[in-house]
Amino acid sequence: MAKIVSLSEAVAELVHDGDTVALEGFTHLIPFAAGHEIIRQGRRDLTLVRMTPDLIYDQLIGAGCASRLVFSWGGNPGVGSLHRLRDALGNGWPAPLEIEEHSHAGMANRYVAGASGLPFAVLRGYAGTDLPLHTPTISTVTCPFTGEELAAVAALNPDVTIVHAQRADRAGNVQLWGITGVQKEAVLAAKRSLVAVEEIVDELTPVPGAVVLPSWAVTAVAEVPGGAAPSYAHGYYDRDNAAYRAWDTISRDRQAFTGWLRELGVQT
Repeated sequence: MAKIVSLSEAVAELVHDGDTVALEGFTHLIPFAAGHEIIRQGRRDLTLVRMTPDLIYDQLIGAGCASRLVFSWGGNPGVGSLHRLRDALGNGWPAPLEIEEHSHAGMANRYVAGASGLPFAVLRGYAGTDLPLHTPTISTVTCPFTGEELAAVAALNPDVTIVHAQRADRAGNVQLWGITGVQKEAVLAAKRSLVAVEEIVDELTPVPGAVVLPSWAVTAVAEVPGGAAPSYAHGYYDRDNAAYRAWDTISRDRQAFTGWLRELGVQT
């Protein structure tokens, strides 16, 4: 059953050096506040997993939290590149970074396999690419019924998955709605999970298209109003487009980025 704790307590308890950590959320409900708390607590040697690494992973990588990235696309949406990611890959600053690249479909299927307790997932994909030559978690399998050769991807079971949602009740049941990605699958696939929410309420009233994560599937819930900003939280606040544009300037320069870390409360 989920327990309700502060964000700092949850990160301290659930995220350890060397863990495989997934911070998921597509377009909105991106768990920025939780990622920033990981930076403040100085976690190191993390394998970061995310279908679409954007600003929060650029920040985690630039802060030296990561040694490996498993992903299917990376960039500053609508703006350009992730410059802290590029610096880590090209120059090893602040630390060398290994990468494991997949397609979106491959990553989604890996989470589904992990959530289903299966060792791998099967899909039609990767044909015509050289990703299978460079990625040990991609292979092939022959269909026992048709003889067709299909792509196979290893299940993904993070040590901890972190997501953001609109609300939870006092028993730790979580409700999210709007554009949802693989949050449900990523939580169910993980050994531990943390959900930051905009608010904790007495009752989860029905919302069309909402996803409910039951308390038994969540390790901890933290109330963090505004915790998805600068991404948006459907029904609560809009995307801060200016922040995404500003990050391009900050992330291009190591000194400017170091100044941003100090503003976040990190000793540099």
